[in-house]
Amino acid sequence: MDQFDVCIVGAGVVGLAIAYQISRDPQFRNRSIVLLERDSSFGQHTSSRNSEVIHAGIYYARDSLKASLCVRGKQLLYQHCRQFDVPCKQLGKYIVGSRRDEEPLQAIEARAEANGVSDLQWLTRSSLRKNEPALTSETGLFSPSTGIIDSHAYMQSLMHLAQNQAMHFAPYTRIDCVEFKRQRFLVDCTITASSRPEQYTFQCNLLINSAGLHAQTLAQNIADFDQASIPELHMCKGCYFNFTGKNPFQRLIYPLPEANETGLGIHAILDLSSQLRFGPDTEYVDSIDYDIDPCRSSLFAAAVAKYFPAVTAELLVPAYAGIRPKIAAAGEAPGDFVILDGAEHGMPGLIQLFGMESPALTASLAIGELVRDKFSGY
Repeated sequence: MDQFDVCIVGAGVVGLAIAYQISRDPQFRNRSIVLLERDSSFGQHTSSRNSEVIHAGIYYARDSLKASLCVRGKQLLYQHCRQFDVPCKQLGKYIVGSRRDEEPLQAIEARAEANGVSDLQWLTRSSLRKNEPALTSETGLFSPSTGIIDSHAYMQSLMHLAQNQAMHFAPYTRIDCVEFKRQRFLVDCTITASSRPEQYTFQCNLLINSAGLHAQTLAQNIADFDQASIPELHMCKGCYFNFTGKNPFQRLIYPLPEANETGLGIHAILDLSSQLRFGPDTEYVDSIDYDIDPCRSSLFAAAVAKYFPAVTAELLVPAYAGIRPKIAAAGEAPGDFVILDGAEHGMPGLIQLFGMESPALTASLAIGELVRDKFSGY
């Protein structure tokens, strides 16, 4: 039977960052590391269906994992992009509102300060008009450390660097069940690369569940694991629409976050070629479905017109949709990242990650650090 020292499940941006951080660590030199992915390649779901924004760490609750890992991850991510020539731009973003929104903007500034983000700048109506004349907003905050990234190039760099350290990538591999025996994990898989699926079983010493939208399913398939410690999955779909008119913006434009805090509101996003798109909206769903109803363009136009009145539904065309693996239901307070290790669930050598939604891309290298450090001394 094949044996590996480390098995990472899920080749999204978080799984790739964990593989990168572990594979380059001297403690794991000459250790066998395998990264499993049920799809044909890496980053097929949440990791490639998002805003591709490098977040500053502004909105998250003080002392939360999202806050600390986003702020640390932002620093690591910009360094990684410079070192390995991953395309990114530190454009900055405006969080905009009307004069009656100064109190909630002050609350955002205070939360950012509590998270260690001290570079926000207040915007007057005249500065907004000067810098972004297409906006009708009257006040706002500028976040200079927010940026955009080519998420595919970033994931490709993580894969390449980890494979250079002898990590083995195994696509088309679905885990069916896991048993914990004699301080090792017995993993039963199905390999679906051909028309005839093959069964495959191996052992590993360390197992990391970074399966994103499928993390809860994998956790439920680990024999004797405490099911009560698995947070419920709430899939939240977000659609994006491309703007077919001339892009008037130089920076990212965000409205104030939604009142129920499900999302950050339908914002204006630029890609690295300065293509303008809007999104995402929020819709809780029961299954993975990336289709977009073109009629949603009217809802998008109505939301965007509050800060960019030149938009019309006719200028919006469907771009793509993504699904976030939230652990908070509609109307509930936002959930934090959940990262459980053996000290918490009783299975040494197992780490489970749940709720890896935004800002997981920004935080990915910091998440990888954290997971790596939890295995210190193994």
